[in-house]
Amino acid sequence: MAEHTSSSITIEAAPADVMEVIADFARYPDWTGEVKEAEVLEADERGRAEQVRLVMDAGAIKDDQTLAYTWTGDDEVSWTLVKSQMLRSLDGSYLLRRSGPAATEVTYRLTVDVKIPMLGMIKRKAEKVIIDRALAGLKKRVESKER
Repeated sequence: MAEHTSSSITIEAAPADVMEVIADFARYPDWTGEVKEAEVLEADERGRAEQVRLVMDAGAIKDDQTLAYTWTGDDEVSWTLVKSQMLRSLDGSYLLRRSGPAATEVTYRLTVDVKIPMLGMIKRKAEKVIIDRALAGLKKRVESKER
């Protein structure tokens, strides 16, 4: 089984408010530094994305990828890679857990395998940077009034 990287953050908002931001792919370019374009290709009967195309620009790594999303209840979403120019695989998830009357603990797990050779230690460090930036951006977006 591939090693994954994970991290958690507490956001001062209800889980439903956090998931609303996570599920709003059209707004990803507003709060994630790496996502330049996001387009929902397929949605389920509830309107939740099932396939999303993302154009990424993370400095040295630029990619056009399609991800398949699976929603588990109202507090977990996971994704897996459908196609990519730079990646062999990408699996991730957000798990939300109420941690107070108006607070949510968000855990982000990520496993990435790139097509170019990369040392495991360097790959995990890159995963950690991606996760930490995403969680910080999510927290800022959810806790702001801009939603």
